[in-house]
Amino acid sequence: MPRTKVIIMGAAGRDFHNFNTVFRDNKTFEVVAFTATQIPNIDGRKYPAALAGKLYPKGIPIFAEEELARLIEKYKIDEVVFSYSDVSHNYVMEKASLVMACGAHFKVLGARETMLKSKVPVVAVVAVRTGSGKSQTSRKVCTYLRSQGKRVVAVRHPMPYGDLVKQKVQRYASIADLKKYKCTVEEMEEYEPHIVEGGIIYAGVDYEAILRQAEKEADIIVWDGGNNDMPFYKPDLTITVVDPHRPGHELTYYPGAANVRLADVIVVNKVDSAEPENIATVLKNVASVNPHATVIQANSRIDVEDEEVIRGKRVLVVEDGPTLTHGEMVYGAGMLAAKRFGAREIIDPRPYAVKSIAATYEKYPKTGTLLPAMGYGDKQVKDLETTINQVPCDSVIIGTPIDLRRIIKIKKPSTRVAYSLDEKTKPDLEDVLHKFLHKERGHAFHRR
Repeated sequence: MPRTKVIIMGAAGRDFHNFNTVFRDNKTFEVVAFTATQIPNIDGRKYPAALAGKLYPKGIPIFAEEELARLIEKYKIDEVVFSYSDVSHNYVMEKASLVMACGAHFKVLGARETMLKSKVPVVAVVAVRTGSGKSQTSRKVCTYLRSQGKRVVAVRHPMPYGDLVKQKVQRYASIADLKKYKCTVEEMEEYEPHIVEGGIIYAGVDYEAILRQAEKEADIIVWDGGNNDMPFYKPDLTITVVDPHRPGHELTYYPGAANVRLADVIVVNKVDSAEPENIATVLKNVASVNPHATVIQANSRIDVEDEEVIRGKRVLVVEDGPTLTHGEMVYGAGMLAAKRFGAREIIDPRPYAVKSIAATYEKYPKTGTLLPAMGYGDKQVKDLETTINQVPCDSVIIGTPIDLRRIIKIKKPSTRVAYSLDEKTKPDLEDVLHKFLHKERGHAFHRR
């Protein structure tokens, strides 16, 4: 029987995981290519032979997604598997329509085949959109579990933008590890907060290998989700964070809408800064599709390093990159801090953006007067530094999860904005996790 010819559409994350779990050693299929989008400079590479398995001794090429129709025709592709996240249901079906018109089947993969089984309990923290607040939630989960004497290892959704073979399994336990693995700004934003709080975090490419290594030093694994993707590991407890600043998205974005349905606990974050009617809409929507989930309402508390750097000043606001770009948020913690602490004016950085930063604004024109902290490689970090220092402002608000001043030189006065989860309803996360620990005590912690 001829093998089914497949293209996997991705963004250097879920696509590789889907390949590893479903296709890698499966003689029924021939994965001809990956396509890439969302993240710059990941097309034109190969998924290497060292990771692809014995059926792919030459590896698998990665093309730009714009070439999809041509690739389907050239290689007589039978199936196209959609494998990236944080896009609307309309967007997914637009891609499906293109694929079907080209003559191929369009496919998405479900939870059963793509979730790996752990020997230790797994708590998954996921979201309905990028920027909902899952990272602050996962850190709070880790902190509480450690306070109960548990050895906790966080495993982060992949961001493998460098040498894929070297990034097969990555373990981060110190700030020095960020340099060791040549992390991008986006990677540092996710890993550094865990490290600063004394945690261990894994990431990489091969999540089976990552899981087996993490299990050796963990009583509990916390899956720290990326974008709004589903967990790669089968959870014993699923916590889904929803965002009332984007009401309705909990039902209309892929695969965040699946995360709402998978949730044991739903955290409605940012209730302190959202409109009451939007909070009500989100509560109604999540109840309509998952009435049995425990719902927790929470504030995203903002703390500023130095308020006087903001008061009465003409400020440049730098926000988390993915939250503004494919997350489609028009403001973040930095902008909220600018308004709360009385900035005189928000300076538009777009006229001063250079090279790759200017290209980011062209690709994501809704970003507006905020500067996304893009840093996919040394050149883009340099472009970010140049852009920041060219903006004629009095001071800079850093609304990213890391201190950008550690990797770039900011020539103006600056202040960091930190944000943390502050639950306002009962039961809260501690109540949920306390119950979970007592429930699991009888069997789950002895799986090994």
